[in-house]
Parts: sequence; C-alpha cells; structure tokens
Amino acid sequence: MAIDPAEGKKVIDGRPATLRRQCEESLSRLQTYHLDLYYLHRWDKSVPIEESVGELGRLVDEGKIRAIGLSEVSAGTLQRAHAERPIAAVQSEYSLWTRNPEIAVLKACRELDVAFVAFSPLGRSFLSGAVKHEDALAEDDMRRHLPRFNGANLAHNLQRLDAFNAIAYQWEIPTSQLALAWLQSQGDDILPIPGSRSIAHMRENLGANALKLDSSSASKLEALFSPEHIAGERYTAEQLTEVDTEQF
Repeated sequence: MAIDPAEGKKVIDGRPATLRRQCEESLSRLQTYHLDLYYLHRWDKSVPIEESVGELGRLVDEGKIRAIGLSEVSAGTLQRAHAERPIAAVQSEYSLWTRNPEIAVLKACRELDVAFVAFSPLGRSFLSGAVKHEDALAEDDMRRHLPRFNGANLAHNLQRLDAFNAIAYQWEIPTSQLALAWLQSQGDDILPIPGSRSIAHMRENLGANALKLDSSSASKLEALFSPEHIAGERYTAEQLTEVDTEQF
C-alpha cells in the first residue's frame, strides 16, 4: 500500500516488483539490513495472494525480512498464503465492538500457529470513553467518516458505552483497562497493540495486565457489545472493499 505521488491517493499494489521496491526503500530509510516482521497491510485482490507472499518469501530467503505478516485477510486467504510461505502474524481490528475475527480468522490462526495482532483494541478510543459526541472529533479526524461514529449510529452506540462505564466503575478500573482485559482473556496468542499518545495512557493500558476476567464476566461484556447491538459498519463502503475480512 502506497501513495500515488501524481494523484496523492492511496494505492493498493501487491505486485512482486512493487513489494520488493517498497521493502528495499524501507531498509534504506531505516538504515538497517533487515526487518524482523514485514506486513502486507492490504491484499491487492488483483494479484493472487500466492504471488505477493511468494515474493515476500524470496525477501526472507535473501535475509531482508525475517518473518511475513498479513493484515485484514480472511481465513481462506490466510490458508492459501500459509501454503505458499509460513505466515508469522495476522493483524486485524479486534475489540469488544469489532468481533469479525471470531467468525473464522482466529480459528485459522490457531490451527496454523500464527500469532494474531489486534489493532484498535480500544475501538478507536470509543471504549476508553474519549468520544462523547461527533463534534468532539477534529475536522480532519478519519473517524468522522466511519459509520459507527456518525450521528444516530454514534448515539445508539453510546448507550452501550454507558452500561460498559457502569461495569468499569463498579470494578473501580478505567474502561480502557476493562476492554484490554477482555481481549487478553480471549487467548495468550492474541497480542493487542493499543495506540498511546502519552506516557499516562501507556501506563494506564499496561494496568490491564494485572486484571483477570473470569468466563462469566467476559460473557457479560460480550453480550453487551454483541455484533447485532452495534450500529454502523467499522469502515465506509469503499474501505470495506479494500479488506478481505469476513463480515457479519
């Protein structure tokens, strides 16, 4: 995935030559000889996944990358890719209010011994309580364009958050820690990567490591944010065409 300098638009290009060039440009910018984990952040559906992953495998053979990762792929695509070259990690959005990986990808990762990296584990700050209303988002904030954060959808979802806040208050912990504790309760092979804009946020997130949810508590949270209770898609219609994850 890159930015077309002529158009200034995002381009998904998974052709082998492009992947090789981008990897070598990354090595040059970072002034290093290898990358420990190199992600194909979006599968270019015009290129067979075997061709893209095959080229990444050749970069592994040459010592330029050490492990291959995929992002936002379906279980079927992961299986095809892994048959071509070993996949070390799959990165996809996963949180209490985005449960798509539970459809099939988590199971496929476990069967293939592939780590699952959960991005946006706090629901793009929704689960931390940072988004009270749409006007709180800056004009250039990408969340303004995401259906879940718009108008009536956001108002509906905030009702769920109120109940979540009450549970966290009862436990005397921040909602961010409760959200991360739930995610960690789903398995040791799930690696959350919450974004942190401050040291205080980082320390607060780390506090989730001391929490252990029992199955009853986890089930209560899952029911609160079950997919049928969430209003709006996580991406725009156009963005959904760019990902390969299973949809509810």
